[in-house]
Amino acid sequence: MGGSFQFHCEQSPSTCREPSRHRGRQLLSLPYSPWRKPRVQVEFYVNENTFKERLKLFFIKNQRSSLRIRLFNFSLKLLTCLLYIVRVLLEDPALGIGCWGCPKHNYTFNGSSSEINWAPILWVERKMALWMTQVIVAIISFLETMLLIYLSYKGNIWEQIFRVSFILEMITTLPFIITIFWPPLRNLFIPVFLNCWLAKHALENMINDFHRAILRTQSAMFNQVLILFCTLLCLVFTGTCGIQHLERAGENLSLLTSFYFCIVTFSTVGYGDVTPKIWPSQLLVVIMICVALVVLPLQFEELVYLWMERQKSGGNYSRHRAQTERHVVLCVSSLKVDLLMDFLNEFYAHPRLQDYYVVILCPTEMDIQVRRVLQIPLWSQRVIYLQGSALKDQDLMRAKMDNGEACFILSSRNEVDRTAADHQTILRAWAVKDFAPNCPLYVQILKPENKFHVKFADHVVCEEECKFAMLALNCICPATSTLITLLVHTSRGQEGQESPEQWQRMYGRCSGNEVYHIRMGDSKFFREYEGKSFTYAAFHAHKKYGVCLMGLKREEDESILLNPGPRHTLAASDTCFYINITKEEHSALTFAQAEKRPRGALAGRGLRPPVHRAIASVGTVAMDLQNTEFQPSQSGGGGGGGKLTLPTENGSGSRRPSIAPVLELADSSALLPCDLLSDQSEDEATPSEEEGLSVVEYVKGYPPNSPYIGSSPTLCHLLPVKAPFCCLRLDKGCKHNSHEDAKAYGFKNKLIIVSAETAGNGLYNFIVPLRAYYRSRKELNPIVLLLDNKPDHHFLEAICCFPMVYYMEGSVDNLDSLLQCGIIYADNLVVVDKESTMSAEEDYMADAKTIVNVQTMFRLFPSLSITTELTHPSNMRFMQFRAKDSYSLALSKLEKRERENGSNLAFMFRLPFAAGRVFSISMLDTLLYQSFVKDYMITITRLLLGLDTTPGSGYLCAMKIGEDDLWIRTYGRLFQKLCSSSAEIPVGIYRTECHVFSTSESQISVNVEDGEDTREVKGPWHARAGTGTGSTHGRHAGGGDPAQHPLLRRKSLQWARRLSRRGPKHAGKAVATEWISQQRLSLFRRSERQELSELVKNRMKHLGLPTTGYEDVANLTASDVMNRVNLGYLQDEMNDHQNTFSYVLINPPPDTRLEPNDIVYLIRSDPLAHVAGSTQNPKSSCSNKLSSCNPETRDETQL
Repeated sequence: MGGSFQFHCEQSPSTCREPSRHRGRQLLSLPYSPWRKPRVQVEFYVNENTFKERLKLFFIKNQRSSLRIRLFNFSLKLLTCLLYIVRVLLEDPALGIGCWGCPKHNYTFNGSSSEINWAPILWVERKMALWMTQVIVAIISFLETMLLIYLSYKGNIWEQIFRVSFILEMITTLPFIITIFWPPLRNLFIPVFLNCWLAKHALENMINDFHRAILRTQSAMFNQVLILFCTLLCLVFTGTCGIQHLERAGENLSLLTSFYFCIVTFSTVGYGDVTPKIWPSQLLVVIMICVALVVLPLQFEELVYLWMERQKSGGNYSRHRAQTERHVVLCVSSLKVDLLMDFLNEFYAHPRLQDYYVVILCPTEMDIQVRRVLQIPLWSQRVIYLQGSALKDQDLMRAKMDNGEACFILSSRNEVDRTAADHQTILRAWAVKDFAPNCPLYVQILKPENKFHVKFADHVVCEEECKFAMLALNCICPATSTLITLLVHTSRGQEGQESPEQWQRMYGRCSGNEVYHIRMGDSKFFREYEGKSFTYAAFHAHKKYGVCLMGLKREEDESILLNPGPRHTLAASDTCFYINITKEEHSALTFAQAEKRPRGALAGRGLRPPVHRAIASVGTVAMDLQNTEFQPSQSGGGGGGGKLTLPTENGSGSRRPSIAPVLELADSSALLPCDLLSDQSEDEATPSEEEGLSVVEYVKGYPPNSPYIGSSPTLCHLLPVKAPFCCLRLDKGCKHNSHEDAKAYGFKNKLIIVSAETAGNGLYNFIVPLRAYYRSRKELNPIVLLLDNKPDHHFLEAICCFPMVYYMEGSVDNLDSLLQCGIIYADNLVVVDKESTMSAEEDYMADAKTIVNVQTMFRLFPSLSITTELTHPSNMRFMQFRAKDSYSLALSKLEKRERENGSNLAFMFRLPFAAGRVFSISMLDTLLYQSFVKDYMITITRLLLGLDTTPGSGYLCAMKIGEDDLWIRTYGRLFQKLCSSSAEIPVGIYRTECHVFSTSESQISVNVEDGEDTREVKGPWHARAGTGTGSTHGRHAGGGDPAQHPLLRRKSLQWARRLSRRGPKHAGKAVATEWISQQRLSLFRRSERQELSELVKNRMKHLGLPTTGYEDVANLTASDVMNRVNLGYLQDEMNDHQNTFSYVLINPPPDTRLEPNDIVYLIRSDPLAHVAGSTQNPKSSCSNKLSSCNPETRDETQL
């Protein structure tokens, strides 16, 4: 009525006529001009204004009025059925039966006669008041039916007439109207009970209108159940009334008896005590049974189908539950059981989230494995699965997104087209933000260039940014990926505590350390250090409580600062971030008193005061603190006492060097200004004559070109002038230089090679941390990008400003490509998971090609440190796989046991993961989940990885413990040394050990000279890596003979054992010994390692590359092997009964003993923040720091 369309008609008013039925038209004539015809504005109504349209709008189209009409119609039908029951109950057949005004006759049923008396069937007794009531109801129903027929008429009258509802309406209403004009028919039987079917039809329409009127989603399941119930009720009611009426000519059954008969019959019980006597009632029973056999199965089938569909879609999350309970929504494109379990285990690991519900909104059908998991009682009461799309408001309404505490939107990383997966994630984030603007959003993005589209989200994690930055730090800080993964996982530190091996217990215990926060004024740990320097508080908090203070945030500033340095003075309003087994709120502090013993007795025995220990339980942690008043004897060494003394000035004498105390406040006189543009490495060394003029001066600045929007600016080492694109190609010369291989460049440091499929924008984040301003210039490693596809100009424009960054087209599975990119001069190889291999017919086979290629490189280049990215973390057990490795089998059993115990880090004991040699981006999914409870975790992780640089915030680095540093003895003393000398905060240790386990077979070898089986003598190979004794005794006497080399003896000894078992039992020892010796000699000539060595050398000669850089196993010294041991590799060439492994200890106790080759993770303060240095000369101050873990400078500087 109110809507209208308007247009202008260029015809004259006489030719443009309006229909007379249109009301309210206005004729607007424009001023007449000779060059312009008059125009008429015509308005057409959308809804016609006729009387029929008004009625149609009221009875049909309008939702609320139509609902009222249908409710009235439903009430009329129920009233007619009720009046029929009243008529039956008031009727007495003994008084006689006949027409209105006719004489009444009594009829008696004769069972022996086959004739049927039809009079009791045709006539009934109807009171006058009852008849008038039924007539009035019939007239109203008839007029309503005719009006609806008129309003819904669309040109075919027969379609309206032959409708079942119209026929039933005529049968139940028209006879009553006829009785008004023909009184004798007022006692005529009319099947009014058939109105129950019309009432059922009216109820269905009413329910539909009701859902439309209140704007609520219609429940198909509820409607179908209602229809089924109404159908059963109508069948029973129709059968009851029909049989009762027809049996008036028989045994004259009552309504209750007829109802009993129908229930017994339809339930297929059939007692037989009540049966119809005449054939019309028998025929009605047959018809009703046939109808029930046809209608009811169809209704049940529809109900079962809807039930199955509801199980797939998950139904609804009710509004009442959403308002009284707390829930989060997880939006994913496809849900796998691994993703589900990672989310649930991490989400419900926090105590305050136990009462939350998880609503999963996924467009695909529930997977079978997911269905099995959700049927577990632990999850079935907490997790609700809804099949639907986040782009539909209807599905978001089902999930009650507007009442949710948070919404997690995860990308499908298994898609081949990761950009398309990001686009879907962006649309989901937009849809959720549009529907529920107040719901916090936690978004996971794959590509960094798509991150700015969802910057409105509360928390965003970009996978490729974190992945490449983590892989880059793995090259200079070993096992950074393992360190970060353990920090962002929730664990109680109970993993491996039942293991018989000490390293597993310690590793599992330290893995329970996480990052927590607390306001300093409310903290028991840090409250006493108010007004003190940050490094003073960090050292004493670790010494006293065993917590590692790593950063803070000012109340007036939102930026988090990692190790702001000694200049920073703590305030009560600061928020402290610390690493500990559990948060301070769940800790109970217990001060243990020292035992009352004579001081001299303690000093005589050489006992140390009791150190703190952490006792973890389910809800609390108790810490026994050492007696701070205890003063041990100063005799026997300056560094061993409870009070550390200052070192002597001349440094001479036999006493052990001591460690300076950490100052409460930084000494301003000792604070040296830092030149922003200078490089400390320039003062450390001067170019030699060989370097001459070839030294390229680097500048420090911000990269001029960023490959994508949203990258954080980082101060880096840059070239003074951008390199031409042709100079970035490693394997091809150009007019600027003629170098065609890595050897020709003459790099001083070892290469870092990255194998990737394409030069994505995320690869930019691999370069930036390795070229950051705080890296010494002499420690910069050349970076070679081995790409399957040629990079585009935008990427080359972004990397051409960085020094020593090159690319080459090739594949990691091609030996020629590896040799051309200089793999024999590389120290680190990073194999990035390829997008094209992420999807496979069998999900877990996506890593097959990568694993086999890495295993091949591991055998071809045994001294190379390889870091591999996998799609599925469960496949890490195949890295460096050995079939007959009993120790790996034992670790596999340990992993299964930890998984059965409910551990979130069951894979942590896998040696490749513990050593940081394998990484899966899915391990970082918990970073997004943890941000729901710890909103600072993403920021801290980005600062540790170097993705963000906040002024005044420190950075993560690593330093190595050498033989000359063992006088420090413990981790707590190392903490004091670093805090007092260079203001660095250690956060963990990367430790490498050699483990020996024996089997009955591996302990027996064949003595060829004597021909007897004897036990092997345990040599220095079986010692720990930290003893330092294996580096000088690795070779046997006469090491020039390859037969005496321990690596080459492995194959021969195995063959000798097999041959000794297969040899003739009755032959003499001399014959058997001679035969075995001949087989060994032939084996040495063609050993597996020699074949691989010859293969590599031949390919290098074919490519025109010098072979001097490739080391043969025969020339591999024991120190080289120990370097491989320090890198955490399993030596496949070594003996079967020896395993070398590495692992990470996060925030170990202060009394942890330091061992040689330990690599310590440090948070070094920002060099640009005027961090306090030592009182010594700047040139000599660097010698007080731990040596860098860089391969070239690893052994150059000491403490």
